Amino acid sequence: MTKILALDSSTDACSVALHVDGETIHIFELAAKSHTQRLLPMVDEILRQAQCNLHDLDAIAYGCGPGSFTGLRICMGVVQGLAFGANLPVIPVSTLQAMACGFVEQQPNNNLPLLVALDARMEEIYWGLFIANTIPQALDDEHVMKPALVCEHNIVAGLQKNFIAIGPGWHYADLASIVPATLILDVHPNAKDIVTLAVEVFKNNGQIPVLNAELVYLRDSISWQKRQRIRALPIANS
Repeated sequence: MTKILALDSSTDACSVALHVDGETIHIFELAAKSHTQRLLPMVDEILRQAQCNLHDLDAIAYGCGPGSFTGLRICMGVVQGLAFGANLPVIPVSTLQAMACGFVEQQPNNNLPLLVALDARMEEIYWGLFIANTIPQALDDEHVMKPALVCEHNIVAGLQKNFIAIGPGWHYADLASIVPATLILDVHPNAKDIVTLAVEVFKNNGQIPVLNAELVYLRDSISWQKRQRIRALPIANS
């Protein structure tokens, strides 16, 4: 009996899911700036619902990014603590792939590719392009770039608007020239989709030791340091 716990706090949403031999239960909340207060209680609640404890699990999956730097690190800290404590392997899952997976579950008859975008702040977006299979597969690397550059990207230009646009990153005006007929802005990574992808990874023995767990920031350390400096600037008096 396969039991996998999944966690995500890569955006304003916070979610936890538990897969037990083909059945999944999950909790999803919009909890901006409350991830540290909510994530562990949500884990406790979902394990209690399933009458399960950490030592019953086979692995812990997590949204590895891209997403909010702070949110990703909060999730990683919780995952590491749980996995070390129960001697469990982990399964990192792309947040963009999870969003594509959630769309496919709701629209299984769609055969257009899915271009998923999250707001990366600093006037950039994280984006990835996926085939709309039950387990969405990436058609290219995941990227972070200015919206105008996304419009000029060869693989995006070649789609000629024949794709589904998913995610809050599509709010930028510079993307208007490539917005297709179907645009879904109100989408967040969800642990229930992360656990769906993680189950497939686990079937193929893709779980890894928690010591090897990493996050996918996409943005380099120089950009991160610049963002930290901007945040540290004093606010001028009006």
